[in-house]
Amino acid sequence: MRLLTIFLLFMFIGCASTEDEEVVVEDARPAEEIYNEAQTSLEEKNYKAAALTFLDVERLHPYSKWAVKAQIQAAYAHYKYEEYGDAIKILERFVKLNPGNENITYAYYLIALSYYNQISNVERDQKMTLLAKQALNDVIIRFPESDYARDAKLKLDLVQDHLAGKEMAVGRYYLKKRQYIGAINRFKKVVEEYPTTAQVEEALHRLTESYLALGIVPEAQKYAAVLGHNYPGSEWYQDSYDLLINGEMREHGESGEDESWYEVF
Repeated sequence: MRLLTIFLLFMFIGCASTEDEEVVVEDARPAEEIYNEAQTSLEEKNYKAAALTFLDVERLHPYSKWAVKAQIQAAYAHYKYEEYGDAIKILERFVKLNPGNENITYAYYLIALSYYNQISNVERDQKMTLLAKQALNDVIIRFPESDYARDAKLKLDLVQDHLAGKEMAVGRYYLKKRQYIGAINRFKKVVEEYPTTAQVEEALHRLTESYLALGIVPEAQKYAAVLGHNYPGSEWYQDSYDLLINGEMREHGESGEDESWYEVF
């Protein structure tokens, strides 16, 4: 009797465990059908569901022709959902595993866009800006004749201007604190490394300003001359010219119009 009771107890526990366990049933549909469902979600802008379903295609049918297509589409769905980190991970794996695929150019471009869309303002860390610059350059160098390369060049110009803007912000801070050497290093970096950006005019003026503050007039004159030669109608050149005139007046003991000419406004 006791043995029978123990046996029935084990039977009860076994049945209860089976009922409590969640039964996972894999999707037995063909790859194409799952892919089409994901594509429908994507078209309906249900990006999260689309990404997960595209990944199901690859997981359940890894050797089908739909699996490779699903990788790119899953990355794009993550990108549209602004899950840029997930998009980049999928795309980097795609590039590694499918270097000869017809969508390889687009994969590199979408990686670049994923970094580009994470660029923050110039007051913050520029890690994503630098990664975007590298990724955009990858597209331009690897696929120079593609439409993606042409768009990458336009975006790279904006990235360069953004990085120059960061250097200008730091340089202005040093200038305000009268840390002129630090300011000069930042402004020189803009002129030398980002010569085609919109920040160069101000950088040349700030170099004139900084060198005058240090009393190094020949260097100030040099940068003012470069500014005048390249941007003769610039307001920054007029400001530099006025600073130099005021400086010369002081050297001769005359009173300038602006006694605090070294201040940053």
